[in-house]
Amino acid sequence: MREPGFWHRPPALLSRLLLPLGAVYGEITGWRMQKPGVEAGVPVLCVGNYHLGGAGKTPTTLALVQILRDLDERPIVLSRGYGGRLRGPIAVDPQRHSAADVGDEPLMMARSVPVVVARDRVDGAALARSQGASVIVMDDGFQNPAVVKHASLIVIDSRRGVGNGCVFPAGPLRAPLPLQIERTDALVVIGDGAAADGVAAQIAARGGLVLRAQLRPDDASVERLKRRRVLAFAGIGDPARFFATLRSSGVDVVDAQAFADHHPFTADDLAGLAARARSGGLALVTTEKDLARIGAAAASLGSDVAAFAVTLVVEDDARLRLFVLEQLNRVRASRYARS
Repeated sequence: MREPGFWHRPPALLSRLLLPLGAVYGEITGWRMQKPGVEAGVPVLCVGNYHLGGAGKTPTTLALVQILRDLDERPIVLSRGYGGRLRGPIAVDPQRHSAADVGDEPLMMARSVPVVVARDRVDGAALARSQGASVIVMDDGFQNPAVVKHASLIVIDSRRGVGNGCVFPAGPLRAPLPLQIERTDALVVIGDGAAADGVAAQIAARGGLVLRAQLRPDDASVERLKRRRVLAFAGIGDPARFFATLRSSGVDVVDAQAFADHHPFTADDLAGLAARARSGGLALVTTEKDLARIGAAAASLGSDVAAFAVTLVVEDDARLRLFVLEQLNRVRASRYARS
């Protein structure tokens, strides 16, 4: 879906009219979040966000996976597989599956880390454990109570924050903010903006970890697009951030097209993009997630589509590593004490 503009402005008439629906939605999600979950048998670290739409969960998940590997852990990512048709549980195979099967984010991540997709997260956790996971990294699912989460790392964009602070559909929040803050162990603020400062202060006041991070463009991606005029397109939660990242990296973005998050690209979409690129003598560039969703249909564009890759760089990486190690030790010590 494409986020309505009023979600990111102070509550106006339409938002106020939707507040009663937001109260009902918040009551239901809040009740669900407090239900007891099932123990997975291994530590579960959840990477989530407070609101609908993108905030940088996928780069954060991959950064967390790398930390766990550095600690000699065997992480497996557990995802619901949003946008995919397979209910699972199933291990994602990039050679066999498409984004239509398992979702764009799981398919993209599966190129570098084992990923299990399951609508039922309890079944998915069981499959991950059977495949040798020493730690499960839950991609999204912060508001889902099915599996016990031993630590929750929330990702928030520093420019957008929590929008107007209202619960869906009056705003972007998935559940009342105080309830979500209460369950947050660490907050990763991406970017240099100030819109998330209030939330960060609340997390810090509760003793939670607050970290600043940046999305750093991949050197090879930047080099490939140097001195080229491009048409950039994206169907992610915040396409404007992607376009801004391109420009700040020195890429000459002559034309840009934003689509709704997880947009299913049609033949007409691709034909239109190809025609615009040809008429302007432009190269096509998109995100890794979008290119995963386009898949083999990219060949129909008549020219290469560059995927602009980014990685998460945490300003105080040592504090995040210590946090992860402490959570793993805490969970295992508690389990040992009970046995």
